[in-house]
Amino acid sequence: MKPWSYSSVSTFKQCPKKYYHLRVLKDVKDGTSAALVYGRDVHTAAERYIRDGTELPRQYKFMQATLDAFNAIEGEKHCEIRFGVKRSFRTSQPAPDLEYEPCKFFDADVWWRGIADLLIINKDKAFIVDYKTGKNTNYADTKQLDLLAGATFLHYPEVKKIKSALSFVVCNGFISKEHTADMYKSYMNVFDAELERIEVALEKDVWNPVESGLCGFCPVTSCEHNRR
Repeated sequence: MKPWSYSSVSTFKQCPKKYYHLRVLKDVKDGTSAALVYGRDVHTAAERYIRDGTELPRQYKFMQATLDAFNAIEGEKHCEIRFGVKRSFRTSQPAPDLEYEPCKFFDADVWWRGIADLLIINKDKAFIVDYKTGKNTNYADTKQLDLLAGATFLHYPEVKKIKSALSFVVCNGFISKEHTADMYKSYMNVFDAELERIEVALEKDVWNPVESGLCGFCPVTSCEHNRR
């Protein structure tokens, strides 16, 4: 299976046909909607504020208090840090054992790729933040935090405990989790069921469309449900 990410799995869950055109056939690309552009600009402003001390543009001052709170956390700060993880099966009894190892983002044998918006390392503890620009915390998926925590434990073996959070900077929402190093494997396999479904779709070459309210924004204009 080709390298995957949280966003690619999310696309498949949203609509297998969209996943096929964006990730397999690659005959269309996601457009630059106003929401996507806004999200990217918010992330860039937050990164520059934390990493470089660059003043927030006036339109993003609303998140300064939140970013100041993150800035006040002690530790080595990494903004937009890229993680790669590879996996292998080690022969053992009574059954093969699945192993995960750290690797670079673009390594040839990378299995999963992810980016942490903010990672703070303080000795054997770490703090992970993923910024969200949604207007509410409904339907927030904390599995993304599990993946980032598992990758952090692999890349920083000195870290034993992690606090992670989805920070909804627009609506001031905050969803947090805690992670321990002994559970890293369970964090890395939180999407095994979805990955298996993608494998089946690839094997059978079946990509059934899913009609939803998002069809009006989908770039796959050849789909019968597209309403653009």
